[in-house]
Amino acid sequence: MLLKRPWRQHADPFSTTVVRMRVWPLDLDLNRHVTNGRYFTLADIGRMDYVLKTGAFRTALRHKAVPIVGDAWGKFRRELKVFESFELHTRMLGWDDKWSFLEHRFVKDGRVAGVVVMRGVFRSARGTVPPADIVRDLGMPEQSPPLPQWLTAWSDSCDGMSLQLREEEATSR
Repeated sequence: MLLKRPWRQHADPFSTTVVRMRVWPLDLDLNRHVTNGRYFTLADIGRMDYVLKTGAFRTALRHKAVPIVGDAWGKFRRELKVFESFELHTRMLGWDDKWSFLEHRFVKDGRVAGVVVMRGVFRSARGTVPPADIVRDLGMPEQSPPLPQWLTAWSDSCDGMSLQLREEEATSR
């Protein structure tokens, strides 16, 4: 992806980027369809394509920051079998004070086979770069589009799990 970057077409940060892919034998589980863990690996490819096409990669470099995935979940709806081609559609869902939210849809023949949603941050040596700083540099409004209720509920549950883990670690010392 980095080698193709000079020839990559620019994309608006609110657009959906598309990567065309094919299922290979090493993507399969014992049921001979894409294993659930592979969806998360493939989503990384879509995310890299998105940050390169939208300019978020250059913005992160200006902030001396790197993108970090904090949490991700997947929804699996249909099988993807060996040698089938599919498209990976990546889009920005929005952001809050800390997190940016991206969606990756695995689309075959116009139907969604699976979805991976992630929340992530850009982290520099000084800490987390607020999403408002990143989106401002991309020419986007600092205010996120409204986040769906299911997404804020999921994000809140991730925060709850993080708090629980910190409390468990504190009591085990």
